[in-house]
Order: sequence, then C-alpha cells, then structure tokens
Amino acid sequence: MSEAELPQLYLVTPSSLELSIFPTQLAAVLDAVEVACIRLSLASRDEDLIGRAADALRDVAHARDVALVIDTHVVLAQRHGLDGVHLTDGARSVRLARKELGADAIVGAYCGQSRHDGMNAGEAGADYVSFGPVGMSALGAGEKVEDDLFEWWSQMIELPVVAEGGLTPKLITELTPVTDFFGIGDEIWKTEDPVAAMKALVAAMEG
Repeated sequence: MSEAELPQLYLVTPSSLELSIFPTQLAAVLDAVEVACIRLSLASRDEDLIGRAADALRDVAHARDVALVIDTHVVLAQRHGLDGVHLTDGARSVRLARKELGADAIVGAYCGQSRHDGMNAGEAGADYVSFGPVGMSALGAGEKVEDDLFEWWSQMIELPVVAEGGLTPKLITELTPVTDFFGIGDEIWKTEDPVAAMKALVAAMEG
C-alpha cells in the first residue's frame, strides 16, 4: 500500500440480525461512506435463514457495486449469487474453495494471529488474509495480534491484509499506514447510530 492510499473499508454483519431492519441500516452506511466489501457473518446454522439474509443483503450491496462474501458457506455463495467466501480456518480450505468458486470469486482467509497461516493462505490462492483481533474482542480465541504483525506484513508480503476485531479510533490511526482493509462490524452495529460511528472511524483513518 502506498503512503498516499488509505485502507479500504470491509463491513462485517452482526452475528444475528433482523431482516426487517438491517438491510436499511446497511444501505445507510453504504450511502454514507465508500465500502469495498461486505461479509455476511451469521452465527446461525439455519441455511434457510442464512439464504434469505444473503438474498436481501446481495440486493443492497450489488445495487451499490459493493461485493458481498459469506463466512465459510461455499455452496451458499454459489447458490445465492454472492461474490465469494471468507474462510475461518486459515489456509486449510482455500484451495478447495478456489476450485469450487472459480478464479473470479473472492476467497479470503481469517488467519488469527499467525503470519505462517497467512503466508500459506496466500500460496494456496487466497485474495486476502485477515488477522485479529487487534483490540478487545471475542474474535477467534480472543488472543490479540502482535503489534508488529501488520508492519511486518506490509513490508514483506504483497497479499492484501485486513485488520479486524476490537477496532477503536486509536487503533485505526495506528494501523492505517500498515493495513489494506479495516474489517468493521460490531464497532458500529452495536451503537445507536451506525453511520455516525462509521464516520468517526473513517475520520480516525484520515487523521
């Protein structure tokens, strides 16, 4: 990432959401700031529920030329016309997902705090890797990423990287020079005004 470029925004949905409300909230955020990608990340294992959410959010995202990927579910990504998949097991499923979804799909991999897993995911064909949590968060096992991981990655590895989990304005300011994307989810969805919360995080990124 060049010094002139700011990281892009990568939105992560809440683990549970109201389909009567959330698409409107999402649309408001997308209309307020420029977002590169959205990740549907539901805790539910109900494929019907996940599918209905995928359809609703796909319509909102694609109307604004924003990509929509889904956690783990390669089959649902295909079935519902999504742009790809976000894998949560490091590099282990990347080759299979790439084979199933094809060269044009987005395949991302969450690699916890492991630069080794990140490099393996890249070698297996991932389009990006994410590391986290960077702050106080229940993401993964909750163990925070080492402070120097993103700086090392930005200097040594060309594969785009996402910083996520427990982001604060202070962390965003610190990580802006060394990450390609910020994965933002509960940081805004758990507030009363997601648009205002997102704008505050963007302001921290812009310095």
